[in-house]
Amino acid sequence: MVMRLPRPVFCSLQMVTDVIAQRQRGGNAAFFNGIAAEWRQRVQDYDTHGGSPQHVAAWPAIQPRRNTFLNLYLSPATDSVQAPVLQDMRRRHGLNYCPACGEPGKPNTLDHYLPKTIYPHFCITPLNLFPMCDACQELKDTKIGDAANPRFFLHPYFDVFVANQVLELVIAAPYDTPTFRLGTHPGLTGPQTALVTCHVRELHIEQRFTGYFTGQYVRLLRQARLLRDSNQDVRAVLTGFRDAIAPVEVNVWDHIFYSATVANADLMDYLADGPLPAFR
Repeated sequence: MVMRLPRPVFCSLQMVTDVIAQRQRGGNAAFFNGIAAEWRQRVQDYDTHGGSPQHVAAWPAIQPRRNTFLNLYLSPATDSVQAPVLQDMRRRHGLNYCPACGEPGKPNTLDHYLPKTIYPHFCITPLNLFPMCDACQELKDTKIGDAANPRFFLHPYFDVFVANQVLELVIAAPYDTPTFRLGTHPGLTGPQTALVTCHVRELHIEQRFTGYFTGQYVRLLRQARLLRDSNQDVRAVLTGFRDAIAPVEVNVWDHIFYSATVANADLMDYLADGPLPAFR
């Protein structure tokens, strides 16, 4: 459950150039001038390899000056070139779902896809930054991958396949008290399935989805009752709910839920004609 996001409008390579130019009269001028070419090359490598830690190496030589980079992000001067960029990316994204998990709600923080403590030179790189909810950021923390899975997390700018649905929800009878299973979509390739599986596991998406599913399913039963009582076509209305969300994003929780509902013929029969629970 991750949203495909357009690349930032801010150029990551230009950010390097502008930051170095702004520091020509400061105490760190010599340091930034000395690393300028390699810094630009590493940002270019990030773009070329989609931010994958399997192909984008850390930069041990700059670790002693890590705080020099981190301060660019943590304490940007008001007139710094990066301050308005960070503010814009943090506040003006216009999202009402977390792009990392698909949970409803405006994400209120920025995440570093490659963690800033390990890759401080990417701490203000726009391609390394995207909005995320607090729960996802806490769970992601500084994790990257391991020997078996070099990359744990989907990247919303580079993993173009997430423009299609990557998770499949299966709702099982009895439909008055159903159970559900959340798994990878059968249309994914093997490597895509492995990556989505890691992403879901590390962000605890299935466990977090449980509370949402419970409340949303009760609302679904109430909706079906109200539609039947007002002689409306349950199948048509619920299909309309699914289709109204799809243009927003196919991997958000609302679409996953209604897509599974509409695709389940037995469940739709139950909602349209079955013995629904009584509601006060």
